[in-house]
Amino acid sequence: MFAITCSKMLIQVIPSDTVPPSAASRSRAVPVGIPPAYGAHASNKTQHALQGTFNPASPMPLYSQIRELLRARIADGEFGVEGKMPSENDMVKAFGVSRITVRQALNDLQKEGLVFKIHGKGTFAAKPKAVQSLMRLEGFGEAMSASGHETYSRVVGHRELRPGCHVASRLGLGAGEKAEVMEIQRIRYLDQNPISLDVTYLPLEIGRRLIKEDLQRRDIFLILENDYGIALDRAELRVDAMLADAKLAEALAVPEGSPVLRIERLTLAAGGQPLDFEYLYYRGDAFQYFLMVGRRSHASGTASGQLPKGLGRGAKK
Repeated sequence: MFAITCSKMLIQVIPSDTVPPSAASRSRAVPVGIPPAYGAHASNKTQHALQGTFNPASPMPLYSQIRELLRARIADGEFGVEGKMPSENDMVKAFGVSRITVRQALNDLQKEGLVFKIHGKGTFAAKPKAVQSLMRLEGFGEAMSASGHETYSRVVGHRELRPGCHVASRLGLGAGEKAEVMEIQRIRYLDQNPISLDVTYLPLEIGRRLIKEDLQRRDIFLILENDYGIALDRAELRVDAMLADAKLAEALAVPEGSPVLRIERLTLAAGGQPLDFEYLYYRGDAFQYFLMVGRRSHASGTASGQLPKGLGRGAKK
């Protein structure tokens, strides 16, 4: 066995059999050294790229430690966007572990979408996913621009139609009504790449006005509020996953069968009037939503952070 820590520029290793067992068990800090069998075989570039904490004496599995170290380095931008990572062979030498251990760490990261592999070329850091918070109601362009991204839309079609039962129901139209709505289809782009296909249904009068607006550069939400004076109150969202069919794959520039995040969103005006119903199809490899939720307070009054009597420190057992 051996133990590893990483200094500012160098992976430092010491065989654990040189440390008295009692000392190793007493201290979490790993003594610093450079064993010729491990760290010395890794290049300076690899050593720098793999800065972090790695301790073979830890109860945490080796592949988990390597996975978390690589995750941190990816988050730090060490490898750049779609940049090549150290080879499996380099990591085997740097960490002094088996190739199976390194591959298990990389496979976990690949499942999370943090890395991707190209046969014969190696492993690369994936492009970070764009994140939109669900903590407030805002349009895609509005949210992404605030995060420093460039966004624009391409209107690929619009038409007046009688909606199906589900769309009609969500917009508050009766089953027997013959009212038509406006359907607007847009491909949304993030940093020059297609990120979503939005299919929007609106009352006909509003829709006829919207198709004359600059939907390439402006969010529908901002037009409704700032230009039309319609106050938006809240939205109901339903989220599920699907696989891209041929049409959706072409719109999003992904292979057919790729994972897609589908959002069903109903936006309500002030007073609860249904106004805007949408299907939003996001690329699963490039986008994610963020939501923070709180736990409902219990009737026992523990929301203040105080534990009930008998559960605190020093309680009788």
